[in-house]
Amino acid sequence: MLVLTRRQGESVRIGPDVRVTVVASTGGQVRIAIDAPEEVAIFREEIFERVASANVEAASNVSTNLSGLGSKRGFRAMKSGGMGNG
Repeated sequence: MLVLTRRQGESVRIGPDVRVTVVASTGGQVRIAIDAPEEVAIFREEIFERVASANVEAASNVSTNLSGLGSKRGFRAMKSGGMGNG
């Protein structure tokens, strides 16, 4: 991890396209402005973690729901149940 000291109005560049500027510093908080291309996703850490956790949970639910498709019973249900042209 790189730790830098910046004053209000000073910036840090991340690659050629991203600029992070210190807008204000009061008490224990720092306000920053991020200038980046539209295709660069920018999230607060807590939101990023929440979305990642929800994605993992959703993926495990899909895996669980699809686990019966490999069984003979699941295959018969697909053939006789009208799922697809089977």
